[in-house]
Amino acid sequence: MKTLLKTKTLLLLLSLTVLTSCSNDDDNNATPTPNIVETALATPDLSILVQALQAADGDLITVLNGDGPFTVLAPTNAAFNNFLTANGFASLDDVPTDVLSQILLNHVISGEVLSTNLSTGYVNTSASGVGGNNLSLYVNTSSGVRFNGVSNVSTADVVASNGVVHIVDAVIGLPDVTTFATADPNFSSLVSALTADASFTYVSTLQTPDGTSPAPFTVFAPTNTAFQNLLDSNPDWNTLADIPTATLSAVLEHHVIAANNIRSSVLSDGLETPATLEGSTLTVNIDGANVSLTDGSGGSSNVIAVDVQGVNGVIHAIDTVLIPSL
Repeated sequence: MKTLLKTKTLLLLLSLTVLTSCSNDDDNNATPTPNIVETALATPDLSILVQALQAADGDLITVLNGDGPFTVLAPTNAAFNNFLTANGFASLDDVPTDVLSQILLNHVISGEVLSTNLSTGYVNTSASGVGGNNLSLYVNTSSGVRFNGVSNVSTADVVASNGVVHIVDAVIGLPDVTTFATADPNFSSLVSALTADASFTYVSTLQTPDGTSPAPFTVFAPTNTAFQNLLDSNPDWNTLADIPTATLSAVLEHHVIAANNIRSSVLSDGLETPATLEGSTLTVNIDGANVSLTDGSGGSSNVIAVDVQGVNGVIHAIDTVLIPSL
């Protein structure tokens, strides 16, 4: 009832604004392009989004009434209802307002990005993760447009006066480091390795929320090609299942640093990282724009993508599997 009254009040205020504008400009018959909030108000299937914007911390209605430009990924009513059910909320009023604010900001990208300008890769949203760093969003355009592996664009390029709206079919939750590993097909071999043995608990560990030990995490994530090269290095290894469990475990743990969210901005040539979960450190090498890591066995791996930020850590992609001193 409270959010419904707020919506009616907002509609009345917007109506008065439009009437005043018309009375002051009778000779101008052109219909102005609505802004993002007005667009949402005029779209029945975005009514829960409007209620969420009103309920959340941060005065997001005022923010999205601003000049922008913004790109807003707007979940439908069905998307919000599915989100509430999946997370055990009876209604929108049950979602903590600070959490709701971050979830909504995870659907806002700075600047106007039309669907034709979206490409596969990572962009930053307006939500914040560890240390206030903006959360990353994985965009996959291989078949339509899909965000973080869970939300598809159903209606693209609803142009507003202060940006653009893409209507999506699912709410995009706040990502942890495992979200990107599963959403990005370049890391499918890493996911397979993390779950290769029934005794492995790496996925649940890497889902530990920030503020709870051992989070946050810095993960150096090998690509699929890196894992294939690892298999090719040993004639007895045709699949991950052929790697001895103890060896694979040590290798995986050599890629994760706990209790640290190490961004690329703090890397320097010769820096020795904190110990990995395996126990030994890595050495950072910087040569111009090229960044590489020296592992425990003396091998080298190039860092090929940096600062994929989640709510409980950061990922840097690498082109070679790091090998500890076994």
